[in-house]
Amino acid sequence: MGRLEGKITLVTGAGNPRGLGAATAHRFAQEGAYVYVTDLRLEDAESVAAAIREEGGTAEAVAQDVTSEASWDSLLSAIKQGHGRLDVLVNNAGIAILKSLAELTAADWEKQNKVNLDSVFYGTQRAVALMRKVGHGGSIVNLSSIGGLVGVPMCGAYAAAKGGVRLLSKVVAMECAAENIRCNSVHPGMIETAMQDVARRDNPDGFKEIVSGIPMKRMGTPMDIANMNLFLASDEANYITGCEFVVDGGVTAM
Repeated sequence: MGRLEGKITLVTGAGNPRGLGAATAHRFAQEGAYVYVTDLRLEDAESVAAAIREEGGTAEAVAQDVTSEASWDSLLSAIKQGHGRLDVLVNNAGIAILKSLAELTAADWEKQNKVNLDSVFYGTQRAVALMRKVGHGGSIVNLSSIGGLVGVPMCGAYAAAKGGVRLLSKVVAMECAAENIRCNSVHPGMIETAMQDVARRDNPDGFKEIVSGIPMKRMGTPMDIANMNLFLASDEANYITGCEFVVDGGVTAM
């Protein structure tokens, strides 16, 4: 039996094969979950879902705009119709607009918060409603960042959104604890994704300096985050809610 055997799960923003969402979707499927893989572009979500199916897992791709309430309503309705329930939601979709306070525009601020915070509210609200109706509890895992815990230059809008995710998760946990609906946040540090390729290319010396400042002297991998998400989604974490889990190689311990 897998750790998520028979569970119906949803991972947003999971269409990048090197991203945290794709790694999470793969781990969930490996542990027996039925995985809804969503992304803005259906072809991206389908590429990850197809790879999961090739490995023997069960996955379904869905095009989703996480900033649209109508898109969330349509998706949750389809999940309810197809399976009658949702056991796990991972709000993974996110973007990073890195600018100084002076350079940050109102449009940058609004886009960052809409994708990174508003979408988490939309998804969490609807997932909780379905979990409550079914009455079997559930787990919600919201991806924040170490940028939602400590001040990071050039991350004003990003940090505001990710800090909001952290506290929203705690409020949801308190409101839903008696119904066995758990909600926790995960805070990645520097993780080896496609986003880091750009930083390495554009500023190789600065990039090396940043990595050398990590106590473990290396970046994490998407699977490091996926394994944390798996733990929180599983029944192994059934007495854990309202908590924040930092996966950063020791950066915020300094």
